[in-house]
Amino acid sequence: MSSVISISNQKGGVGKTTTTCSLAAGLKKRGFRVLMIDLDPQGNLGFSVGVDTDICATIYDVLKGDVKTQFAIQKSDTADLIVSSILLSGIELEFTNTGREYLLKEALKPVMDLYDYILIDTPPALGILTINAFTASDTIIVPVLSDIFSLQGIGKLYETVERVKKYCNPNLDIAGILLTKFNPRTHLCKEIRGTAAMIAEDLNIRLFDTYIRSSVAASEAQSVQQNILDYSPRNNIAKDYQSFTDEFLKKEA
Repeated sequence: MSSVISISNQKGGVGKTTTTCSLAAGLKKRGFRVLMIDLDPQGNLGFSVGVDTDICATIYDVLKGDVKTQFAIQKSDTADLIVSSILLSGIELEFTNTGREYLLKEALKPVMDLYDYILIDTPPALGILTINAFTASDTIIVPVLSDIFSLQGIGKLYETVERVKKYCNPNLDIAGILLTKFNPRTHLCKEIRGTAAMIAEDLNIRLFDTYIRSSVAASEAQSVQQNILDYSPRNNIAKDYQSFTDEFLKKEA
C-alpha cells in the first residue's frame, strides 16, 4: 500500500516541483517504487523530467473519469508520472458535485498497491485541487523559501490542513517544514531558521534538520529535463536532497 505525500505551499517559487522531483529520484535510487502526480495546471513537473505533456492522458482526464488511472501513467528516468493539464485551472467551476474533494483519492485506489510512494506536486493555491491532494494524502511536506514572507503563509496552510482533517481526512498530518534556497552563511537565513523553528513549535509540527541550499544547477537540471541527482550529483543541492530523503525516511520508519 502506497504512502501518499503532498508537497504543498500556497506560495509559488518555493521549490515544490524541485522537491517533488528530487525526493522521487532519491526514493527510487533507494529501491522504492515511486509515482509522481502533477496537480499544478502549469505542468512544470512533466517538462522537468522530459515526458510527453501534449498528446497524452493527464490527471485532468483521470479526475473526469475519461481515462483509467493506470493508463495515464508515463515512465521517466526519475520515476513514473501522471502529467498535468492547463484544463485543471477551471476545475473549481467544472467540478461542483458533492464529494468533489474525494476525486483524487478515488482515482488513486487502483494503483495504490503498485507503488511504495505517491508524491503529489500541488498548485500554488489552497483551492479544490490542493484540497483533493490533502484528502488523498497521508502526510504533507511544506517547502518554504528562506524569507519572512514565505513564513507568514504557514499559518494559512495549517488552517487548511486542519479543515481537511476535520471534514475529509482525519489521519492527515504535516511531515514538516523544509527550508529551501537557504544560505547558511548569511545572518538573515539564520534568523529565518530560528523564526521557522518557533512557528513549527507553536503549531506542533516539525522543522526538518536538513535545509536545501540555493544553486543555479536546479534550474539547469530542469532546462535539460533531468532531476538534480542525475544532472549534478556532487552539487550542494543534490547532496541536500539526498540528506533530506534520508531524514524523511527515518521519520517514516
